[in-house]
Amino acid sequence: MAKRCFTVDLNKPLVSQVGHLGEDYEEWVHQPIVSKEGPRLFESDIMEFFTRTVWWLIPVIWLPVVYWFVSEAVQMGVPCPQIAASMVGGVFVWTLLEYSLHRFLFHIRTTSYWGNTIHYLLHGCHHKHPMDGLRLVFPPAGAVILAVPLWSMVKLVAPSSIAPALMGGGLLGYIMYDCTHYYVHHGKPAKGVSSSLKRYHMNHHFRIQDKGFGITSSFWDIVFGTLPPPPAESVKKSR
Repeated sequence: MAKRCFTVDLNKPLVSQVGHLGEDYEEWVHQPIVSKEGPRLFESDIMEFFTRTVWWLIPVIWLPVVYWFVSEAVQMGVPCPQIAASMVGGVFVWTLLEYSLHRFLFHIRTTSYWGNTIHYLLHGCHHKHPMDGLRLVFPPAGAVILAVPLWSMVKLVAPSSIAPALMGGGLLGYIMYDCTHYYVHHGKPAKGVSSSLKRYHMNHHFRIQDKGFGITSSFWDIVFGTLPPPPAESVKKSR
């Protein structure tokens, strides 16, 4: 008897459905629906509210936190050049974290009900509906949950004179990442670095989704060998 495939009803809340796709989830989630109108994820209006975030909330909420970390370093008497260097280091560390999360967590392959469901909430919904403008940045409530233990870890591994500015730099890197991510999806750059970043990221969404994990740059893709091949080369390999 032939196996019956589960069919997702896009007119109903999706989170309770995607887990039933099983092994078919990977193929389904990487067939994007290009529409600015996002899907409904939850039946509950409260749960649904927390999945939607306007992009400008990210700098509004997190820039004052960056300022607080920098002011802590200043009050400790840390020299300005050292604060600046620590912040640059924090931004650099963030770029590696950005790449690692995107490659190893957001693109993990799942087949179980809960694995598919959690992955869909983390990143799958973005790949299925890549132009949903209210689900392009990380919800602040979730970011707080991650930022608190991260700050504890930074204090544990970094000298006390470096830790605040290092954390501030990391948060600044995160702000740059989320705003860049929104821009490459909805901005219309004509040329330059922003145009290259947009082309690079759209390539990840619509041509070769297991390569090109950098958002703010392709640096770590070059370092770890996950740079997408040129279009002509990838077409040739697929034949």
